Amino acid sequence: MKELKQLNSAQVRRMYLKFFEEHGHQVMPSASLVPVNDPTLLWINSGVATMKKYFDGKVVPDNPRMTSSQKSIRTNDIENVGKTARHHTMFEMLGNFSVGDYFKNEVIPWAWELLTGDEWFGFDPARLYITYYPKDHDAYNRWREVGVAEDHLIADEDNFWDIGQGPSGPDTEIFYDRGQEFNNLADDDPENYPGGENERYLEIWNIVFSQFNHTPEDTYEPLPHKNIDTGMGLERVVSIFENAPTNFETDLFMPLIKQAEEFSGTKKYGQNKEDDIQFKIIADHIRTITFAIGDGALPSNVGRGYVIRRLLRRAVVAGKKLGIDEPFLAKMVPTVGKIMEDYYPDVLKNADYIASVIKSEEDRFSATLNGGLNLLNNVIAEAKENKTNEIDGRTAFKLYDTYGFPIELTKEYAEDEGLTVDEKGFQAAMTEQQNRARNARDMDNGMGVQTDLWTSFKEDSKYVGYTDLTVDNAKVIGLAHDGQQADEAQPGDKNIELIFDVTPFYAEMGGQVADTGDIIDNYGKKVGRVIDVQHAPNQQNLHRVELTAPIKKGARYKLVVDRLRHLKIEKNHTATHLLDQALRNVLGGHTQQAGSLVEEHYLRFDFNHFGQVTAEDLKKVENMVNEQIWKEIPVKTVETDIDSAKEMGAIALFSDKYGDKVRVVKIGDFNTEFCGGDHVKNTNELGLFKIVSEGGVGAGVRRIEAVTSSDAFKFLQDRDDLLTKSAASLKVAQIKEVPHQVETLQNELKEAQKQNESLQAKIAAQQANNVFENVQATKNGSLIAAEVQVAGMGQLRQLADTWRSKALSDVLVLATASDGKANLLVAVSDDKTKEGLKAGDLIKAIAPAINGGGGGRPNLAQAGGKNPAGIKDALGQAKDYLDK
Repeated sequence: MKELKQLNSAQVRRMYLKFFEEHGHQVMPSASLVPVNDPTLLWINSGVATMKKYFDGKVVPDNPRMTSSQKSIRTNDIENVGKTARHHTMFEMLGNFSVGDYFKNEVIPWAWELLTGDEWFGFDPARLYITYYPKDHDAYNRWREVGVAEDHLIADEDNFWDIGQGPSGPDTEIFYDRGQEFNNLADDDPENYPGGENERYLEIWNIVFSQFNHTPEDTYEPLPHKNIDTGMGLERVVSIFENAPTNFETDLFMPLIKQAEEFSGTKKYGQNKEDDIQFKIIADHIRTITFAIGDGALPSNVGRGYVIRRLLRRAVVAGKKLGIDEPFLAKMVPTVGKIMEDYYPDVLKNADYIASVIKSEEDRFSATLNGGLNLLNNVIAEAKENKTNEIDGRTAFKLYDTYGFPIELTKEYAEDEGLTVDEKGFQAAMTEQQNRARNARDMDNGMGVQTDLWTSFKEDSKYVGYTDLTVDNAKVIGLAHDGQQADEAQPGDKNIELIFDVTPFYAEMGGQVADTGDIIDNYGKKVGRVIDVQHAPNQQNLHRVELTAPIKKGARYKLVVDRLRHLKIEKNHTATHLLDQALRNVLGGHTQQAGSLVEEHYLRFDFNHFGQVTAEDLKKVENMVNEQIWKEIPVKTVETDIDSAKEMGAIALFSDKYGDKVRVVKIGDFNTEFCGGDHVKNTNELGLFKIVSEGGVGAGVRRIEAVTSSDAFKFLQDRDDLLTKSAASLKVAQIKEVPHQVETLQNELKEAQKQNESLQAKIAAQQANNVFENVQATKNGSLIAAEVQVAGMGQLRQLADTWRSKALSDVLVLATASDGKANLLVAVSDDKTKEGLKAGDLIKAIAPAINGGGGGRPNLAQAGGKNPAGIKDALGQAKDYLDK
């Protein structure tokens, strides 16, 4: 039998990429875990998730053959992490992709060569089994032709890849036989075969033959261009090369497990099954958390932030089960960085920032965990008092979901107190939460039906808008309307799209909006209006127009960009670069652009930042940008290769696509960035920069809106007008006196409010003397019930305090009405509370009379409602309740 090679994770990853690079593939970088311009995904969850725009025909790639090692996150089964051999929240997917290029005849021999070739993986062919779709005779025959034995080919109806609308087709899966020593099933078990649920036959590769469009009508039509999409789990393949029982005993996880052992001090991996689960949870979750934060996601209570928070809390609880009582996860970030440094060097570079975010979250969770413990103690005490002897399922789930208490931990505490936990109720709440998460996670995982309207159009179109905003003799080389190619278009046709051989109109990209303008014929007559410009699949500028006269393919026209609008956009784009750099300088290098919009009258810039941006820092940023404007720095652009641009220190923005040649915008020594957008020639053209607003827009994402030039002047002028009007209203001679006058008025108002509260209290006290005299007898004790005229619930509570201090009755019910609303308060003496009479029960009984609801402690409860007319009924119902 062929001897197995010894390869580590870095060697496996690079060997895979090298193999396909030598077979004409472009090596694509591992994209951010946070999807860009794809609202259908919470996380990048596979290699193909980054290729959707190519597969559905929206963009034609530079090279139709691509390969990648893509970091991915899947969170639909977090509870099983650590309990299974292969399940992870973050994993790497090795893949090779063909967009309308090669198909089964090429990819199957390549797969066999990579897997069995001595220069490559060198697996023993006798250990490889392949499943295929029964109707896919082409795949079966090709596997036989490359040398796969007939008894190693298994037909399986499940081998059809289909995730909804878009590309779909049969697939073939490759399994590695790890040998009888890994067999965890009886020989006659129906799952004991390649493709079954077992540990012996390990699935290592899936090759999808995308040859159909799954249409909205639920039919399967042949694709205009057939594609190949493959996925090989790096962690699984490494476990074979390192002869590891599970993925966790590989070089991708063991350093983290060893570090967790050190933190524990007493627990060792491999000695106890339950302990091993906790070690695996920690190793898996810290990898995911580290990479997610490194890619710009931050802990929060929603979306991606919720996933990070949940994983971190599970890891902390796992640590506590191993005896780790101090924050430890932040200390593991450098270890993650060292493990992954070969392909992901940025993790180590940003380790300090990532660790600081994790440390802050760990500290916060320690307080939360204590809060959960207090809640659990209260729940236990209440269960004992009510003699239910059970903690209800929804409370147990709240402890799990909000405070991080696993159900097992809640059961342990409950058992110590002689109580049980409603596990069915817990599971029901868990299912509801999973369904909510599933619905929010992937609105549509499909790629969209493939279209080839412009896919095959490859004629050159040149953009000249960097220097010219008018072109006199532009030729229409492409024309379409109503979804079809055509030779001419008329006013009234729908979805008219034009491509010119040369154009001054900028196509929307990198946050900069598209140019608008006019199309003029040779007689000076306007024939149409350019309302939007996007990129065609082969990157030509695709003009979307509204016509006022017919237009023909092959004819020539004058193209005129709206000049003033374009110049304003230019100013705001250059200001965006200045703002980006100023934020890095002031807040730290960890800040990353998370989106931008460059419009005519303003700019919007989103960036990742952990915590608030102080007013002082915001002022520093604004001043720094204006300093660069007033320094009158020349703005230079150069076109060069990508490596030279990086040597220049150019910053790459996440949303841009870079080819062999890149455009670099350099603003003196202050800022250098990759950018295909339009910019001013000198920073002095901006005139003035003013931040209009700053705030949070998501988990760890801040947004700044700003204006430049005449819009900045108008903004400041409007502010000056407001101050001038305020000064007049405040009757001060100069604007500089406004703050002092406002402070004086605020102090006077506070004094007046104090006097008002004092008078109200006196009025309430006078009313109390009358109210407290009317004591009624009921079967459950004496009652004072009355409506009073006071300023809200606060004064009702003051009256209750007076009542309690004087022990005037067993029960007090007070009501007040104002502004169409009603308030009720119920107070019960301590003696009556001990006998079982509860204020909360009484308030719930009478609050419906005022169309309200409420609750509170056993001795004091309150309610609000929208029916003051029901107060009389509520007071009467209180007596009836006590007479039962």
